[in-house]
Parts: sequence; C-alpha cells; structure tokens
Amino acid sequence: MERPATAEEIAALLAEGRRARPVGGGTKLDWGALGPAPEIEISTRGLDAMVEHNEGDLTAVLQAGLPLARAQETFAKKGQRLCLDPPDGGGLATVGGVVATGDSGPLRHRFGAARDLILGVRVALPDGTVARAGSNVIKNVAGYDLAKLMCGALGTLGVVTEVTMRLHPLPEVSVTAMGRGGDRGVLAGAARSLARCPLELEGLDLRWDGPENGGAVLARAVGRAAQDTARAAAAVMREAGLQSELLEDEEAIWAEQRARQRATNGGAVVRVSALPSALEQVLDAAPSAVARAGLGLAWVRIDDDPVALAELRARLAPAACVLLDAPAEMRATVDPWGVSDGAELSLLRRVKERFDPAAVCNPGRFVGGL
Repeated sequence: MERPATAEEIAALLAEGRRARPVGGGTKLDWGALGPAPEIEISTRGLDAMVEHNEGDLTAVLQAGLPLARAQETFAKKGQRLCLDPPDGGGLATVGGVVATGDSGPLRHRFGAARDLILGVRVALPDGTVARAGSNVIKNVAGYDLAKLMCGALGTLGVVTEVTMRLHPLPEVSVTAMGRGGDRGVLAGAARSLARCPLELEGLDLRWDGPENGGAVLARAVGRAAQDTARAAAAVMREAGLQSELLEDEEAIWAEQRARQRATNGGAVVRVSALPSALEQVLDAAPSAVARAGLGLAWVRIDDDPVALAELRARLAPAACVLLDAPAEMRATVDPWGVSDGAELSLLRRVKERFDPAAVCNPGRFVGGL
C-alpha cells in the first residue's frame, strides 16, 4: 500500500493509470459493488493534519486522513464540533472516508449530511492534477459543485485530500424524550407528529426490534430550552399512544443507534431511502431497523441472503434499498445498488467520463458499475 504525504503525490500515483483504491481508516472498504481488484491501494493516512481551525468563523480545513474522532476532540476543547456523527469504527473512520461514502448519524436530522456541511475541497484527479473548489477559491470548476460532487462518490471521481467544513457550537445540555410502544403504526405516527411540530430537535430517531419486542421513538433536545423542548416532545408521544420518559444520561442510547447502522455478528444492513410517509411500510418489512424518522432514511437489518434483499426491495419499491454491510459471499451475487438504467444513470456515466475516462479511481464500485 502506498502512503503518500501530499495531494500532489497522490495525483502522480493516479496518473500512472493503474486501477487505484483510496483507503482511509478501512471501515467501509466493502461498500459498493465489488469491481475489479485494485492494482494499487493509496492510503490517505499520511495526510492527517488539521490545517486550520478558524474558531471565530466556525470553520476548519482538514486533511482527508485525519480521524474524525481526533478532529472532534480538538474542536470540543474550543466548545465546537463538526456535526457529523456516523459510526466511527472504533475511532478509525477518517474525515475523507466519511465524506467519500456520504456516511452520517443521528445529527443528520438537524444539520444534514456531509454535503450540507462541506464548504470546500481539494481533490487529486486521475490526470495527475490537483483541483481545488469551494470557499476561499478565486476560480471554481465551471459547471460542477466539486465539493458536493465528491460526497458519496466512493472515491470513483478522484481522491479527496482536504476538505473545508462548517462547524457548530457544542451544546452544554442535552435531554432525550423516549417513547416506547409495540405497534409499528403508533410508532410511525408519533414520529410523523414530532416531525411536523415546531420543536427544534437535534435528533429524531426511531428504533424497531420486531413485533415481539416493539420499538421506540427518540427525540433529542439541546441548549437552554432542552428540558422544555423534551417535555413537549414527550407529551406528543403520549398523545400518540406511547409510554414516554425523559432521559438526561442518554449518550449510550444514541451511540447504540449509530452502532445499529452496521452489521455485527452476521446478517446484512440495507440503507433504505423512502418518503417519511412510508415509515410504517419500512417497519413492516424490516426484521429490525433504526431510522431518521423525519428524513425517510432507515438502516434495515436482514439475513445475509440474496433472497432477503430481493424481497425487501420488492416490498418497498420504489424506495432505494442499498446494501451496505454484508458478507463477501452475498456481495458477490447481488447488485448492492439496485438501480436500473435511466436518465440519472446516464448522467452519472457522463460525469465519470469527464473526471476519470480511463477508469482509474475505484472502477466498478459505484452505481451502474462506474
């Protein structure tokens, strides 16, 4: 594995024309399609610096190989945070890896995904050049929002080497209202009611453990009005038919929500993107799941069986069901994306042709074998 120390060195490696796979902390290497085996792996761990932390402007410039957990520790000392909280793979997940995979956690309810927080990017391209786009840049790349384009592209257009991110204050107080119930319809209804309420919630999640064990709705409030906001959320839950309570020592609950976005001890995880109004349908089809209830996103645990994936897609169509974690045997027999030909795929092909015509960067991993 190559471990270059600069963006220019990464670009030079790409320009050699060998099939290249960028590697950060290695926590999501299996995501996407299998594709052909790489001829070279390029680690970003040699680029692990915090280039700038502009406290007054609430921004930071971070190299791609910087572990997200380490960056958060630095921000926390100044009362700030980067509002990205995906499962971090034991602290190994890097800033560049989180951006490249578009991964996220419960904070997405309030702050959005990486593409909503990214201000600028530096990318090593397959033609041997290094492109810069976004804030503090005089000339952008015409026709593309390059920073957002790299979010979720799985490193198939170039290798992200540096990002400029928007930060937010770190709240001092946090309270979670939890509503428990055994009826998926009641849980989904309570979540929809909370999503419609004018409550400033930092998180709105749902957990489902099947008909036998039921589930819960989680509503997190922060700041000076956290107690009042959480009480109001609990009242909405009770009115919807759930048993509610307030939790002040609740970090472990949200950590479990993040952890359940990954497959552990067997099985597979599918990320479902549906309308928020289809939440009950998702729960009906899911043996177990966690969901960003106000956004229509859910991570569904299924058996590591191609038939189980096909059945889930059939029941939830036209929702997008993307296989994330699964054993190699299952991945080898299914299309993890489940996307058919259409105008969107044609556009993706044209973008790939523009940035990586020789198919150097992670070929075959993205939608449609890109």
